[in-house]
Amino acid sequence: MNILIIEDDARVGSFLERGLKAEGYRVQWAKTGGEGIALARSMMDQISVASDKAVILLDVMLPDQNGFTVCQTLRSGGVHIPILMLTALSSLEDRVNGLRLGADDYLPKPFAFEEVLARIEVLARRSIQPRLETKSVLAVDDLEMDLEKMRVTRGGNPIELTAKELALLELLMSAPGRLFSRERILANVWGVNEDPLTNVVDVYIRRLRNKIDLEGFTPLIHTQRGLGYRLESIPDKS
Repeated sequence: MNILIIEDDARVGSFLERGLKAEGYRVQWAKTGGEGIALARSMMDQISVASDKAVILLDVMLPDQNGFTVCQTLRSGGVHIPILMLTALSSLEDRVNGLRLGADDYLPKPFAFEEVLARIEVLARRSIQPRLETKSVLAVDDLEMDLEKMRVTRGGNPIELTAKELALLELLMSAPGRLFSRERILANVWGVNEDPLTNVVDVYIRRLRNKIDLEGFTPLIHTQRGLGYRLESIPDKS
């Protein structure tokens, strides 16, 4: 598996590089945001062809641009490699900002190397997989998601979604009618087993509803109070 470290601190970067190589990972290390973006794009092309996995370890405090900007640039540019943000900034606001911009997980410094490994393993399960045996387009009623282009339409009209909204919608559309608990959604979309942000799942479900279940369209996203959410088209019995 490929690991890209974007970290300007020589001590931290060297520590991660040596440890990850010892674990058998293929490691690249960028010391600036610009270099990291270039390497991430190159890595995206390589693993898309080789059907390999990858994870990005991204520091927030970089010399040329902060990690939040790097994360946003990668996501808007179609780089969907899982991102683990590493930073001394551990406030709730910083964590929320990173996750909203497309990061998959957040680990404050100082951290134990064993925890880095554990989080990489979790994120690797969500890394790019070959879609040779899966549908390239998911469809429920008049809602469609093109998995190759990561584009969503409803009734033929395009819907603009963030990286996290796309990941959440893909999960719900992968099994129409299936009830997904908040815990399962957190594990699959955010790569965590508990909710550090109290209501992040509810917030993103509400955002999806506002973009997908517009007036005049059949509601597709349903809540089962206390249990979770599901996406399905329920026939009107009236």
